[in-house]
Amino acid sequence: MATVVAPNEGAAGKQSIPLIIGASSLGTVFEWYDFFIYGTLAASGIIGRTFFPAGSETLQTLLAWAGFAVGFGFRPLGAIIFGYLGDRLGRKYTFLMTILLMGIATAGVGLVPSAAAIGWAAPILIILLRVCQGLALGGEYGGAAIYVAEHAPEGRSGFYTSFIQAAVVGGFILSLIVVLCVKGTMTGETWDDWGWRVPFVLSLLLLAVSVWMRSKLHESPVFEELRKTGKMSRNPFVESFTYPGNPRRIIVAMFGIAAGLTVIWYTALFSALSFLQGPMKVAGTTAQITVAAGALVGLGWFILFGHLSDKYGRRRVIGIGYALTLLLLMPIFWLIGSQANPGLAEASARVPIVVSGADCHYDPFASKQATPCASVLGELTGKGVPYRIKAGDRLRVTIGGSEVADPHGDALTNAIANAGYGLDPQTPAPANLFIVFLGVVALCFLSGMTYGPVAAALAEMFPPEVRYSSMSIPYHIGCGYFGGFLPFIASYIVAKTGDPYSGLWYTLVVVVIALIAILWGDGPSWQKNLDGADTAR
Repeated sequence: MATVVAPNEGAAGKQSIPLIIGASSLGTVFEWYDFFIYGTLAASGIIGRTFFPAGSETLQTLLAWAGFAVGFGFRPLGAIIFGYLGDRLGRKYTFLMTILLMGIATAGVGLVPSAAAIGWAAPILIILLRVCQGLALGGEYGGAAIYVAEHAPEGRSGFYTSFIQAAVVGGFILSLIVVLCVKGTMTGETWDDWGWRVPFVLSLLLLAVSVWMRSKLHESPVFEELRKTGKMSRNPFVESFTYPGNPRRIIVAMFGIAAGLTVIWYTALFSALSFLQGPMKVAGTTAQITVAAGALVGLGWFILFGHLSDKYGRRRVIGIGYALTLLLLMPIFWLIGSQANPGLAEASARVPIVVSGADCHYDPFASKQATPCASVLGELTGKGVPYRIKAGDRLRVTIGGSEVADPHGDALTNAIANAGYGLDPQTPAPANLFIVFLGVVALCFLSGMTYGPVAAALAEMFPPEVRYSSMSIPYHIGCGYFGGFLPFIASYIVAKTGDPYSGLWYTLVVVVIALIAILWGDGPSWQKNLDGADTAR
């Protein structure tokens, strides 16, 4: 590693590594809290009911997740804007700007009136605020990761930057903790009415703390050296794509790193939370506590694998994580499902629901289905009950081989309940809940392997003159479009198939692509030292 990255003279050299990591990581925790609080409440259905009322619960959920995805869709644009500023103005001031934008936009979500009060203006305002959040996040991650990496001692950048990765998980955990604490101070009616807005408004307090801490940091020593020697890029955006070797590195970063890690991460946490609260019918508070506890314990995996990547190489650790994900993801979710709601798992095996009829083509985006068979599928999907479709010339619903006389409305609901399908929120037995918790920890293990080493890997891949832009653009395209749309796509797949596990196939397909990409990205295209020297491994 270049001497410029070692302890420095002047103001930058007076900062301790714990201060650098602490201020950068804590700001990242708060910024991701701001971004994830929407997803946490979308998983519980509040966002959909308040801002996206529709003719069906399934469509309402899809619209809420579409709003979630919009923020991710604008992350690449944020990466372009703030990446340019980060390479021209500096790392410190750029991630101060991003956290200001994020905090203000998040508080705004909590202040928007409901659709019942202002009609279509409500979802439009929410989408615009999610756009602002996406722009801010597009500049945040690259700034924090690069700032820590460029201060790290030689051979330790994987370990030190792993705290930035863990901070992302910390933002998710904090969003759950705040939701649970605020919810616990009020009645259920108050929470559903206006209490859920409090976690959004609290972001203003977190914003003040973050700005105060980050304002105390000095500029990155690598950027200061570039400024002193006159080696700063004139146009970081253009040079990110024209710098020798960068196009190949950008492809590896986008598909081999960002796309793979983000679908695993969101599957491990958001998909697990939605899976428990939705198809598995676990009570919301119980599911949130269990996932938060599993994620909290799982934080250690991110630090461990960041450290191991210093010893064995980023590519090797991430690649093994991808391979293990392909082998273990589906079995872990099967284990979680069998323990989260044993009665549902037993009922679906003992008395399976089979639907047959003409034109059984369910459209999750339609508020009213076109055929009677599709309407039945819509009812079953809304209840989160697994089913199979069988060819037939008339509408027929059987449960364990026995035909339901009236396969609609309350009659269908009662028939399903009488067959042993628990439709009410429930809390698993302590032993079962502990196994669910271990399943979440195992999912975090897979995520830690593929996410922990990433900040160091991306910072090392690109030359310092265009590092902020070159790292941020592919990262946020990969994360924004492959990961940000995961809840929406997975929910759509589950709605179309009636299989609560079918959404996992999206994750597995993307991981296969990511594994191929990092195998293709061998040699100098994979890794460089922070001074730009090739050190592929």
